[in-house]
Amino acid sequence: MQDEWAGGKPGPGRTTARRFPGIWADALGRASIRSLQVLSILLLAVVVVYAATRVPLVLIPLLIALILAAAISPVVRWLLRHGWPRAIAVLSCLVVILAVIGGVVTGIVALIRQESAELVDRALAGIDQLHVFLKDGPIPVSDAQINAAAGQVKAFLSSGTFGTEALSGLHTAGDVAVGAVLSVVILFFFLKDGDRIRVFLFGFLPMDQRRKAYITAARSTIVLGGYVRGTAIIAALDGLVVGVALLILRVPLALPLGIFVFLGGFIPIIGATLAGTLAVLVALVSNGPVTALAVLAVLVAANQLEHHILQPLLMGKVLHIHGLVILLALAGGAVLAGIAGALLAVPLTAVGWTAIKTWSGHTGLGPAATGSAPVPPQTDVDPEGTAGGAPGGGAPGTGTGTGDVS
Repeated sequence: MQDEWAGGKPGPGRTTARRFPGIWADALGRASIRSLQVLSILLLAVVVVYAATRVPLVLIPLLIALILAAAISPVVRWLLRHGWPRAIAVLSCLVVILAVIGGVVTGIVALIRQESAELVDRALAGIDQLHVFLKDGPIPVSDAQINAAAGQVKAFLSSGTFGTEALSGLHTAGDVAVGAVLSVVILFFFLKDGDRIRVFLFGFLPMDQRRKAYITAARSTIVLGGYVRGTAIIAALDGLVVGVALLILRVPLALPLGIFVFLGGFIPIIGATLAGTLAVLVALVSNGPVTALAVLAVLVAANQLEHHILQPLLMGKVLHIHGLVILLALAGGAVLAGIAGALLAVPLTAVGWTAIKTWSGHTGLGPAATGSAPVPPQTDVDPEGTAGGAPGGGAPGTGTGTGDVS
């Protein structure tokens, strides 16, 4: 409508701004309006992020439950297709997951208690070797410098700062426990009543926008599920490779360290490598620098295998994000929410990019990422919540949770 900005005859729908064409009609005026729009969007984004970081104990469990629901919902749907009641299917999946996590934690604690005495003896011998290496190495360190560093560590451990940090750690542990319980409860309702939640969230939208919202939710569910399953496989292979190498090299706590590398693998690109540095330190203290260098070489090889083979093979069809974007997302997530932010940054970025492409009409998704079932009519609502799936997947009435429209 060029006349609206070019000073045509006033119409009944003209706003006050359109009565001053001399101010807004030129290039600078239009650029100013666009700049104000961009600043408004950025201000809204800042407010949303700030508000979200004020309630991490609610937001982080909610996001973790949403991501896990996207990964677990195919198992729930498989059980439903084989005649399981919905509540029993959801509870069975949750019990299996909690049993696996509990078994892993119990095994790690038992192994640490079993090997702790040997680790202490080997650590003392390793510290003596490290002392000799520091004194006679390429960059000699005097006994006075070593004793001064040890004195600083002892002073910190006996100071009030260490006690404050310990209390802070206990508070954080309590928050983690509460968040874990909340995540389990939210995950149960996501898997059981995902369709009702989805209908509640999208029901206020106009019909055409509601259809796009269902498509976006379906594709986001596919991306989240593929990301979690692919990341879990890659992390398991990283942990297996490092754990087997530690066993071969006779490094203490090989299995717990392998599991720690597996957990670190859920942070893309840098997680497994950072977690593996603990294995390198244990090998250095207990077995000496030669074994530590061997562990480091295995860690680098596993990292290269992950980046050049496993990630393109397992997640190339669902995660269309450049490595630089992933690094920036990890940095931003870590700054905003610490370790939890680093864990959630990449899947949330992938979902955001999927939503942008879907709403703009440029999906760029192949058959593996789009699914095959159509989005159902938006006028039908499943009152009993029998369609299944995570709150992001599919639309009511399909039973697929991954419905999509080409």
